[in-house]
Amino acid sequence: MCRLQNKIKSFVLIIILSTIACCVFTTCRYDKGTPDYHCYPDAVGKIIHNKCATSGCHTNASKGGAGNLSLETWNDLFAGGSGSACVIPYRHDFSTLCYYVNSYPDLGIAVSPTMPFNKPALSHDEVATLEKWIDAGAPGCDGFVKFSDNPNRKKFYVANQGCDVVTVFDEATMLPMRYINIGNSPAIESPHDIQVSPDGKYWYVIFIGGTSIQKYRTSDDGFVGEAILNTYQFPFITGEWSTFAFNTDGSKAYITDWSNTTNCDIAEVDLNNLTVTHHLGFNGPHGSCVSPDGLYLYASQQNNSSQIYKILLSDFDNNIGSVNLYASAPPSTYLNSHQIVFAPTSLGNIYYVTCQGTSEVRVMQYIAGGNDTLIRVISVGANPSEMDVSSDKLFVTCEEDSLTFAGKMGSVYIIDMTTNQLYTSSPSIYTGHQPHGIAVDMDKNLVYVANRNKTIGGPAPHHTSVCSGKDGYITIIDIGHSNYKLLQTTTGTDKRIEVSVDPYEIAIRR
Repeated sequence: MCRLQNKIKSFVLIIILSTIACCVFTTCRYDKGTPDYHCYPDAVGKIIHNKCATSGCHTNASKGGAGNLSLETWNDLFAGGSGSACVIPYRHDFSTLCYYVNSYPDLGIAVSPTMPFNKPALSHDEVATLEKWIDAGAPGCDGFVKFSDNPNRKKFYVANQGCDVVTVFDEATMLPMRYINIGNSPAIESPHDIQVSPDGKYWYVIFIGGTSIQKYRTSDDGFVGEAILNTYQFPFITGEWSTFAFNTDGSKAYITDWSNTTNCDIAEVDLNNLTVTHHLGFNGPHGSCVSPDGLYLYASQQNNSSQIYKILLSDFDNNIGSVNLYASAPPSTYLNSHQIVFAPTSLGNIYYVTCQGTSEVRVMQYIAGGNDTLIRVISVGANPSEMDVSSDKLFVTCEEDSLTFAGKMGSVYIIDMTTNQLYTSSPSIYTGHQPHGIAVDMDKNLVYVANRNKTIGGPAPHHTSVCSGKDGYITIIDIGHSNYKLLQTTTGTDKRIEVSVDPYEIAIRR
């Protein structure tokens, strides 16, 4: 018994001494002031906390005078600033943090004023350290890469026609979180349409200056494969691949070639095998959609026409019809239809066609197996282009409209689909310079608008770009109340999220 008691006493003594030693050593580390870099890796945190997140600069207390950007913690970094995100994981070339701290030509883009403001510039090694960290994903101190934790994350995608990249947005924060290189050529191929598959598992992109449709996973935005579009019946056609439509189950895509010739093309692609299964010649097809019952493919005719194509999908090679977009006699001016979209089935068998030749939206009655008829003509702004629908509203971008808002270029018109008239409370809204792509997010009662900002008159970009041309931007319409307006920042200005050159189309992972 005594031997056992002695062993217990010895064990207790060891525990006490170990505890004292641990406390002493811990106290020593605390006394020496081990830096707390708030989840930045040490090498990065040392730079940011000593040079950037300093009193009067990018801290939570003073960010209001510093572009609303706090760098105090790793999480603060990914909240971004007034204009957009400042760090894009894996892409220092699209991270504005690097632009403003860099003053070395061999390390990429450098913009003024160089940060830290009115203080010595970062050394070459410090800038290189930040760039290498971002290219590795900009992980936190625990190795976690922002936005990498949820393969089912809600996202929306913006195809930048001037840069051959797709900007991937996080729906929850409405900030860009990835930039994905697309296309095959060193020359700009100009992505013209981007869509998410009906099952939400993939996104696809086509190019006005390329030869493929490319397929990517939505879970991690990784490349899956591509189908080459000009190697089937018409190998001599390079094509200007403009839009595409899925069949109802998403197994096929129908892709329009909008060349300025009479020998244009619609390609049918098997998306499971990524092979072209049919090619048919057409005159100037541009917009496309499939009827909700899955029976017909519709394609607009933008080259000197007042009709659209109506193609029976079960007999794709032979049953090609046309629909007059007028009631009796053809109009004196070609309608030159651009895009086609169907209303929700709850509102009946109705579809809408933007007509660029006459600045109208034409409302059509769909008749399966019969001749579709004109219901109404609605005047909108100049160059009506893209459309998307909510449960009862149609949103139409009018890219070159210079009349609706004096001194401005562009508008979004809103049509009440229950009456097929302009929405009384908000018939039109100015969203930005040259709006084109548009997508309705019914989960959040928001409408995302891609403003191309290509011509003179639009806002100067916040920074230069890795691609030639002015950056465009995304604005957001809040449709959560009857009087629609642009979503605003905490300071009361319109929320404007800058992206790369010529944001052209938007697609939502619903």
